[in-house]
Amino acid sequence: MHNEDHASIFFHSGNKNKISEASQALNRFHAKVRPFDELQQDVVVIEPQMDEFEAIVKSKLNQVLSQTNPDLKDNWVMVEDSGLVIDELGGFPGPYSSYVYASIGVEGIIRLMTGASTRSARYISSLAVWNGNEVHQFTETCEGKISLEPAGENGFGYDPIFIPRDGDGQTFSQMKSNQKNEISHRSKALYSMANTLLLPSI
Repeated sequence: MHNEDHASIFFHSGNKNKISEASQALNRFHAKVRPFDELQQDVVVIEPQMDEFEAIVKSKLNQVLSQTNPDLKDNWVMVEDSGLVIDELGGFPGPYSSYVYASIGVEGIIRLMTGASTRSARYISSLAVWNGNEVHQFTETCEGKISLEPAGENGFGYDPIFIPRDGDGQTFSQMKSNQKNEISHRSKALYSMANTLLLPSI
């Protein structure tokens, strides 16, 4: 399985979009992100029902590591959890974002925001990585607001209704992927990791 000369960061995620974004974000640091199932396919992670992103990713990473072949060579293992936190809704959907998205979608969130006094919100990304020695965690946010209606074709999840404060008034879905990657919560967390740890290099 390990015919590569260089170590990779194996990202355990069922979301191909997240893996693609992480790969783009860490490319500038000459680090290679690969789907975890290229390393091993029989790992099952039960989504923890917790209120804190940091606790969720720690649980998920521990689950992955407990089922991973111990001989990782110099490869790293990473997991991430992210969600949309809406002030008007008391922090909802937060850690339950993917479940809520599957249940009511972006249109459901727009309906819940009818008559809202504030549309402020933030995306939070929390990641945990095993570098062969210990677990490191990084959590970052992207401040913004909920749009009045969905807009844009790109991105995924709640991107059509999230307007980042550091952008130009467009939703994440209206931006090109490289524009989103410059300011997104996930990229910020990955950049924090890259600037803190010596990543395995291509």
